[in-house]
Formats: sequence, C-alpha cells, structure tokens
Amino acid sequence: MSNDLGRAFEDKACEYLKKAGYRIKGRNISYRFGELDIVAMEGDVLVFVEVKGGNGDQLPRYRVDERKLRRLEMAVQKYIMSFKPEFSEMRLDVIEVLRSGEITHLKGVGRW
Repeated sequence: MSNDLGRAFEDKACEYLKKAGYRIKGRNISYRFGELDIVAMEGDVLVFVEVKGGNGDQLPRYRVDERKLRRLEMAVQKYIMSFKPEFSEMRLDVIEVLRSGEITHLKGVGRW
C-alpha cells in the first residue's frame, strides 16, 4: 500500500474519531520498533489507534497479529514515558477503513 493511500485511510479514521467526540493528540509517532498511527483521548481514556485499510481476500483488521501487538505495546510504553499524559485508563483500538469508505471501529484489542 502506498504512503498516500495509508495517509488517506488515517485521515478518514481521524475524521471518524473527531465526529465521535475524540480529541486527537498525535499522529504517526514513530519509534525504532514501531509507529503509533493515532493517539486520541475519549474523555479521560487514552486511546492508541492502529489504522488498517484496503480490501482483498482478508479484512485489513486481521493484519494486526501478535507481532504487531507486541510492537504497538512497546511504542505505547515509550509514548507514555516520553509524553507523560494524564489519563484514567488506556486502550488499543483498531480502525479498519475499506476502500468503499466503510469504517469498522474495534475497541480494546490490546491486552491491557
């Protein structure tokens, strides 16, 4: 998938989150072991959002496997140590954006 297409999927996910009342705190925060696509607040809940887009034989959400989850968890730990955000709880969500424009928001896919 091209960077432009990935950016378009992330833009759609941000629009969706803003309409749902989330506050976007950051995008594309990169560390050597992984990237956080979107960091947002839903009330006082800190939400890390992995965006997967496209079409094909398999729904994009299934590309978030154990290896990807481990990398995301390391990136989340680094983010929290670096930015020291205030939050009551945190979670990892996946937003799936299909080329048709359909969006599916899967909440709480991480292990914490």
